[in-house]
Amino acid sequence: MTSQASFALRGRNPDVLTCIANLSNDEVFTPPEFANRMLDTLAEAWAADHDGADIWADKTVRFLDPCTKSGVFLREITSRLTHGLAEEFPNLQRRVDHILTRQVFGIGITNLTSLLARRSVYCSKHANGQHSIARGFNHEAGNVWFESAKHTWVKGRCEYCRASQKILDRGDGLETHAYAFIHTRDSKSRLAEMFGDEMQFDVVIGNPPYQLDDGGYGTSAAPIYHLFVEKALDLDPRYAVFVTPSRWMAGGKGLDKYRERILSDKRMRNIVDYPKLYEGFPGVKIRGGISYFLWDRDHNGPCEVQTIWDGQPTGPAVARHLDEFDVLVRRNEAVPILEKVKAKNEPTLDARVSSRKPFGLATNFRGKPSADRLKEPIMLFENQRKGWIQRQDVKVNPEWIDQWKVLMTAVQGTSAAVETKFLSKPIVAEPGTACTETYLVAGCFDNGAAASNYANYLRTRFVRFLVSLRKATQHATKDVYSFVPDLPCDQVWTDAKLYNRYGLSEQDIAFIESQVAEHEPELFERVDPGSSEDG
Repeated sequence: MTSQASFALRGRNPDVLTCIANLSNDEVFTPPEFANRMLDTLAEAWAADHDGADIWADKTVRFLDPCTKSGVFLREITSRLTHGLAEEFPNLQRRVDHILTRQVFGIGITNLTSLLARRSVYCSKHANGQHSIARGFNHEAGNVWFESAKHTWVKGRCEYCRASQKILDRGDGLETHAYAFIHTRDSKSRLAEMFGDEMQFDVVIGNPPYQLDDGGYGTSAAPIYHLFVEKALDLDPRYAVFVTPSRWMAGGKGLDKYRERILSDKRMRNIVDYPKLYEGFPGVKIRGGISYFLWDRDHNGPCEVQTIWDGQPTGPAVARHLDEFDVLVRRNEAVPILEKVKAKNEPTLDARVSSRKPFGLATNFRGKPSADRLKEPIMLFENQRKGWIQRQDVKVNPEWIDQWKVLMTAVQGTSAAVETKFLSKPIVAEPGTACTETYLVAGCFDNGAAASNYANYLRTRFVRFLVSLRKATQHATKDVYSFVPDLPCDQVWTDAKLYNRYGLSEQDIAFIESQVAEHEPELFERVDPGSSEDG
């Protein structure tokens, strides 16, 4: 290798890794610029822990990307090490061979991405090929390993990743998404099998697959990224750096135990959060945004949390104990507001709001277009329409039929990059009504005045702000109301009254009103089952 062939891939125009499209929902490529932000955070932590030393000038540090796709992390690490080890290894070829054979390792998630990663790192899809910049390998894979793994089916599900056997048990000719790193009970032994030696990695870094490609879609698909993080932490590296969707912070299907583990782990050192849609990964729609974290094996204390908005920090990083609440409150500015609310120790609305299917009727259930010829008709709020059903059709919570109710849609959100409403407009439903799964019953009341006051309460900025702290996606399930105080409904609650009740400062109020859009006065719908109005 000559000095003219220096490993300076960022100097090439264009950088191919800024141009490639994502292959599927589970294979989201990391932009090189974002990967370098993560590496900068790692380098800063290393320097702080090693008397200012440069991690890129240390020839002993081993790096692993256990879910490599484009190879961007491995490529950027190799580039930094190539510059940092110039004094240690003046000969460029010897330097590159040392880095690629002893320091940089990856596990491809598919055959295609393993080839792409090798091309990014070795400049050849074969590590020992004619055009490879490495000269120390005697096999094609080099240190970017890939072999097809298999799911272990137990009662129709994989015991490791919970993939559906019906969908993904489809033979050797098609991708089964059985990722080798997480399909094992003993990760260290598995790594030894892959790389031919007992391996201890100083840094594990990556952007894991986000969800199982087994028939789910969007936020309803089963997440899988937490399994990679958990396996990585089990390796006990010096540092772990991962970028994932941020839904785990407050919700996410099957993520409760993972969230509890992360929030209680005092080795979490940094979290950098990108809540605005498309900002972290331009052009990639990940509801709830993305974030990356740095886990430090020797850290024992609070975690520095920082939010990035429109490319800039919203303020300085704040050291916080992540387990102060049962979810991660993403914005630092929100924490003192929530503390003031929680200080009153009041009951919260999650105890009042119903679970899904409040009357046992699915979203696609349809009633009759009119009450004609129904013996005991009740009005049914359906998906984007109203219908009529027999009273005896309601098998769940039939006692609610003859109460005043406030209904809220179970899903609320838009495709906009910034959500500002967080809850739909409340519907005040008079006695003689029910609803399908499209709605939750937010509360039941003996009289219309209390129901109207409650609807007004739900539309305040104060309530919707507290909801926003727990609402990571469009789904507005009962748990998003867990920070909202359950106040008496014998009066009309306004934002001014609520701000005063909880002693919020002008700074607190300004922050709430910067996050939540104001609703028009009396923005709720009151429906009489005797009315012919559609809504």
